[in-house]
Amino acid sequence: MHSLISRVTGKYRRTLATLFCRKMVPIRLLSPIISFTFDDAPKSAFSTGGAILRSYGAKATFFVSLGLLNSETEVGAIASPEDLLFASKEGHELGCHTLDHLDAWQTTTDKFMESVIENGRVLDSILPGEKFSSFAYPKSGAKLSVKYLLQKHFICCRGGGQIPNIGIVDLNLLKACFLDRRTQIDIEYVKKLIDYNASQRGWLIFATHDVTDYPSPYGCTPKFFREVAEYSALSGALLLPVGEACEKLLASSSK
Repeated sequence: MHSLISRVTGKYRRTLATLFCRKMVPIRLLSPIISFTFDDAPKSAFSTGGAILRSYGAKATFFVSLGLLNSETEVGAIASPEDLLFASKEGHELGCHTLDHLDAWQTTTDKFMESVIENGRVLDSILPGEKFSSFAYPKSGAKLSVKYLLQKHFICCRGGGQIPNIGIVDLNLLKACFLDRRTQIDIEYVKKLIDYNASQRGWLIFATHDVTDYPSPYGCTPKFFREVAEYSALSGALLLPVGEACEKLLASSSK
């Protein structure tokens, strides 16, 4: 009974977050876009994932929970402030993931937003003058009250969904495809997504966590990640961080 109630409650929350408080923008891109994102900032995402993307001329968005820095979590060792500095100098984007990696469904709205704002303060202490422009929902995803408030702080917020953003997009709850062991997707599935995104001139966002030979359930192997990056580059899509992609989308939709 408890499991059934939990599933019904989860479906209700997801439906509310999907249907309301939307910032809908038409996609009128001349070229498709693909963005690569990493959640939680594990070191392997910066070192291995970043190196793979560099070989294809791509920049990533690292959604960071700065309260986790220099710690060990289920996705491995988390990055140091020096890793963030290097990534910023390389042209990667740093996005917000709350300070404490909070689950909106299990946290009061006030506490969640305090963690969001504090994450920005910590970023400024590490990289003076740098600000987050994009956000990714940790764990369970969006809650309507949080979604409403986040739009005042970020140009866009990323969720999940395993599909590209096609036709018209909610910038307050962007779709993303997770490349991790939980989803059990293979390279053929990913190639079909990339091909479809290219045919529709859409915006496909990939997400993962650690990139290691023995990844956590939330990560993927370097081999798989390289295959995705290579096919993405061959598709003719622009490989852009989330914030830059969003700005391009907004510019094209206003024409």
